Amino acid sequence: MNSGKMHPKLHIWQRVLDLLYPPCCVLCEVKLTNGQALCHTCDDALPRLRPPFCQFCGEGFPGLIEQDFACPNCAKLKFSFEFARPAMVRDERTLEMIHRLKYGRELHLAKDLGRLASEAIHDPRFTQALIEKWPLVPVPLHHKRLQERHFNQAAEISRSLADCSGLPLVLALKRIRHTEHQTALTRAQRLKNLRGAFVLSRAGQHLRRRGIKGIILVDDVLTTGSTVNECAKALRHSGFQHIFVVTVMRG
Repeated sequence: MNSGKMHPKLHIWQRVLDLLYPPCCVLCEVKLTNGQALCHTCDDALPRLRPPFCQFCGEGFPGLIEQDFACPNCAKLKFSFEFARPAMVRDERTLEMIHRLKYGRELHLAKDLGRLASEAIHDPRFTQALIEKWPLVPVPLHHKRLQERHFNQAAEISRSLADCSGLPLVLALKRIRHTEHQTALTRAQRLKNLRGAFVLSRAGQHLRRRGIKGIILVDDVLTTGSTVNECAKALRHSGFQHIFVVTVMRG
């Protein structure tokens, strides 16, 4: 389990690097210290997901809705996960950080993105997961894409989220089919594209033997929910009873 504390030697080296190469806010470029990627002003300005929002996909809605509700899209769908909880609403600044991590290989941004994602688990629906220490399971990449990118952005965000939450990180899933990029596909095409793409890893099989009841899936962005749903389906078929989803942003 991650302790959430930086090793003293790592802390010293971080301070040395900050002196030699003063970091700047990723959004406004003001000088920062202690390895931060966001200044307080830009951090506070990023729009968080606030009620009212769909209890299944986290789509935000304007106006006054006092009771829990499902959006028109989710009312017609059946998910294999119980609910998805993004931390942030769609915003170009948050998306820029995700893209710079994902495509620009700016791995230092994972720390702040994971910290932002950790705000989602303040939702009271995560109480059982926090008490029972359910593992964080990042959505996996196929090994070919991992070779191209050299890292999995969902796993890097999960490491930071684990530090913030105290929950264990387990690479419990693996991707066995190399699929097309999902960006330009419809939801129906995404579902077909992903069918049978995920199975339990050895670490996931170990979790199952331990009788772990629930899993928290982690990804960077929730758009249609097709990817996390296919992951959740594989986990359900393997015997896990509860699957919750956390993402940095709602797409």
